[in-house]
Amino acid sequence: MAKTADYDLGEFTFPRGWFMIARADEVSKKPLNLRYFGQNMVLYRGDSGRLVLMDAYCPHMGTHIGQNETSYVVMDNEHVDGDNIRCPYHGWQFGPDGKCIEIPYSPAPIPASACIRTYPVQEWGGSVLMWHDTEQGEPNFDPPELPQWEDPSWVNWKIDDLGELNQHPMEVIDNMADKAHLGPIHGSTNMEYFENEFNDHVLVQRLAAGHRTMSEAQMINDTWYTGPGILLSKIEGDYPSMMMISNTPIEDGLIRVFYGILVKGKNDVANEEDQAVANEYHEVSKAAFLQDFEIWFNKRPCLNVLQVIGDGPFGKTRIWYKQFYNPRDKAKDYQDQVNGVVVTRGTNRDNFEKTAAE
Repeated sequence: MAKTADYDLGEFTFPRGWFMIARADEVSKKPLNLRYFGQNMVLYRGDSGRLVLMDAYCPHMGTHIGQNETSYVVMDNEHVDGDNIRCPYHGWQFGPDGKCIEIPYSPAPIPASACIRTYPVQEWGGSVLMWHDTEQGEPNFDPPELPQWEDPSWVNWKIDDLGELNQHPMEVIDNMADKAHLGPIHGSTNMEYFENEFNDHVLVQRLAAGHRTMSEAQMINDTWYTGPGILLSKIEGDYPSMMMISNTPIEDGLIRVFYGILVKGKNDVANEEDQAVANEYHEVSKAAFLQDFEIWFNKRPCLNVLQVIGDGPFGKTRIWYKQFYNPRDKAKDYQDQVNGVVVTRGTNRDNFEKTAAE
């Protein structure tokens, strides 16, 4: 499939931002071996509860520090000690900052190069997010706020790992501007409005429309990306909900996709009935998202959109996306090109057919 260079996105192969890499409940003292951004990584939870993510290989002789079952370091339960991790080959111990703090058989000073790259991580909505930045800078924006997660009237999502998608994430981000697919793919009808707002590192989609199978007279959705990797979609209705979709690069042109949905119950503290409704919403909403997934799974790359009247602002969306593939000191240049609101024509509020007739 197409690579970052084919889309002419910028200097870096992978974007800068927060990305989902695992569910929080699958991380323990036993290292979890992951691969993202073209790198093998190790994720574990220290005795203090601290999450630690680092590259997978020991600088001594290139040993994978997480993938071992037969070393006595592992069998003696010394693999993760406190918040530190030991290499199973020679027992070198590394702190959560990636610096070697002990070489058990060597009294000499520890070489300054005896370190492993680590990544900022945090728990968010029952998941683990990592900050990826080719320039290795500290995060310059936060993950999206999620107050519903701590609100007992909301049923928290279960996160589904939808697996690998052999598409560049550019094809996924395009969806934010794609008004015209909402009818054929998702059954939207009688669209009242469709607009996008570009606001620095945030991209918003707002729409209101009917639906061919749902009872609500009108569905109102506010959907936004906070950076390139995490989408939230607030859906109003009898049971308000918040859908999450996350795409995380594995290799250039290959991503892993996660999905979940929060649902507000009818009670101050969600009960079994609320949970049952949330389970139903989960399946229905996931099925709708998988309609997109099927398209992405089978399409060829779209390096240039054949834009027509009634399409959304694909060009601005792709310019917005470039800020994450270039040095952060250039981000404002891309933001200044797109910041603002774009209303897409061909809705009840902006009917281009009426305009043309006039």
